Order: sequence, then C-alpha cells, then structure tokens
Amino acid sequence: MLKRVALMSKCLVLVLPFLLAAALPASAAVKASDVIERAIDGFVRPAYASLDEHAVGLTKAMQQLCEAPSEINLEAARSAFSGAVEAWSVAEIIAFGPIKENNRLERMLYWPDRKSIGLRQVQATLASKVPSATDPAQLAQKSVAMQGLGALEYVLYGDGAETLAGKDEPYRCAYGEAVAGNVETMAGEVRDAWQKPDGFASLWANPGPKNPLYRDGNEAVTEMVGVFINELDMIRDVRLKGFLGAKPDADKPKQAIYWRSRNTAASLAGNLSGIDQLFQASKLGDALPADAQWMAESIHIQLTNGVTTAKSIPGPINKALADPALRDKLEHFALITSSLSTLIGTRMTAEFGLTAGFSSLDGD
Repeated sequence: MLKRVALMSKCLVLVLPFLLAAALPASAAVKASDVIERAIDGFVRPAYASLDEHAVGLTKAMQQLCEAPSEINLEAARSAFSGAVEAWSVAEIIAFGPIKENNRLERMLYWPDRKSIGLRQVQATLASKVPSATDPAQLAQKSVAMQGLGALEYVLYGDGAETLAGKDEPYRCAYGEAVAGNVETMAGEVRDAWQKPDGFASLWANPGPKNPLYRDGNEAVTEMVGVFINELDMIRDVRLKGFLGAKPDADKPKQAIYWRSRNTAASLAGNLSGIDQLFQASKLGDALPADAQWMAESIHIQLTNGVTTAKSIPGPINKALADPALRDKLEHFALITSSLSTLIGTRMTAEFGLTAGFSSLDGD
C-alpha cells in the first residue's frame, strides 16, 4: 500500500555541485543557513504552533460534546475538526524531522487506506467498545489507523455519527475525545521539538561535517527543495488523481481524502498554501539570478491561484465531480500543480545548477 511515509522517505536525487550562493554575485550572496533559518522561523514553527492551537480547541470541543451531547455541540466539534484539518494540511508538508519520530506522521493521518484496513479497525472498536481505546495514553499504543484525524472523521461523520447528539451512545464520543486528545498530544510534542534550541531545527539550520544529518548547506537546502517537488507530486498524483478520473465515469469520490467531512478541497488548498508560505518565508527565490527572478513571482502567483481554485469548490466532493463546472476546476487545479512541478522541479533547480532526476512516486 502506498503510504505518505514511504513517499517522503525516498531519497531526493539532486546533484548539488554548488553552494547556493554560487548562483548569485558575491555582493548578493545568499547563505543556505539563512534560507533554512527563515523557513523554520517564518513557516515551520508557526505552522506547527497553529496546528497545536487547533488541536487544543478540538479536544475542548469534543469534551464539551461528550459532557453535553446536542446538535449544537456536535456542529461545534465538527467545525473544530475542520479547523484542525486545515491547520494540519498546511503543516503536513514538513513531513520530516519531529513529525517522523515515534510514527507520528502515520498516527496523525493514516491515509490512503485503499483496502479499508484502518476503517475496519475503527468500526470494530466502535462496535466492541474496547475500554482502552477511550484513554489517550493507551490509544497511542494501538494501531496508527485508530488514533488520528481519519479515525476522528469517521467518529464525527461516519455511520451512526448522529448518535453523538444524544446520550444513548457515550462510548463513541469517549473514543472520539481520546482520539482528539492523542492528536493534541502529538501536535504539542512536534511544536515543542521544533522550538528546542538544540533540537532538529538546529541540525537543519547548521549543516557541517560533524552534523549527523546535513553535512553541508547543499544537503540542507535539498531537504527544502524536496518539500516542493515531493508535495506537488503528492497533491496531484496521489490526493487529487486518487479520486479524479481521466473521465467522469472513472471518478472515485469515496477515495478522496476527508470526503465524509467535506474537507477534500480545503485540504488541497491547505497543502498548496503551505508550499506558498514556505517558499515566501524562506525567500529562496531571492537566490535566483536577476534574469530569472520572474520565476519566484510566477511560483507565488500560481500557488495562490491553486489555493483560490481549490477553495472555490464547495460541498461534497461527489457533487463537485458531478458538476461539470466544478469538475473543470479540479482539472484546472491539476494543471496548476503540473505547471508548478515544471517551474520548480525543472526550471528553478536548473537555475541553481541542480539536476532533478526524481519523482517521489517512481516505482510505486
């Protein structure tokens, strides 16, 4: 099964016979460490801090729902869930470092689940009412599919979710509250790990011969360039084309991420927004030669257009696919990501003297 972690753990094949500053005159040299520090301070830390804030709100909303079941509190919990999904969709593009430790990446979101293994585990838990699954600490030791956003989406929107508005099925809510608590714990751990002065952020921003992860600035910048290349592949070829067929009769709406909660398009928008925020915060475009500076603006414009396009697709994804105008928007979104892959993965890397002979999906 194709999993996010497998994609992100592949080695990015970029030939880097240069220092980033070599692309510019000495008077305008850009240090690789400066680019990474800006990326960390301007995007990574704020993104994971926002995720933690939304996760805290999600846990509180679930607690309120369990304490006082009602339609209003159910809608509040669902709204908090959507907020957490959007925050995660921005932050998740940084799928290395602390989020990879202790299986947090898969625990936060087990997807895709093409054989419905995770779904069956969640359904079995709800049916059997296993007491340990209502305790966040014990839940964290169980299957990764049972303890993240996918599991909570089923609790809030899957078959039987309407019972959360009443008092007849307290177990379902207790399990959902435990899932939310687990998400909150992971979000807090990752936020704190990125803040540590001697943690992963320091390793990434201070490459050197004694650094166990990044021996020089080239390797550090390659990590970030890999985010742009890998994430665009992921968004287009896995998340979008996983449900958008070549023709309408090949569409698979129930293969779309977050289809139950109607967060599919919002998630795609969040992913592209994260890429744009990272690109802008790092100021990687400033390292381009003067006659290639247009690329940076073009990348920003296309990313913004992609976000706007995704946000303009409302409602359930199955209805969007059935609407020719909305389906055209999804196809346009795919074209934008393809154009960005060429602009970033081929043209921009060429300006830096990089050779990108890589696709994160090769062999899968």
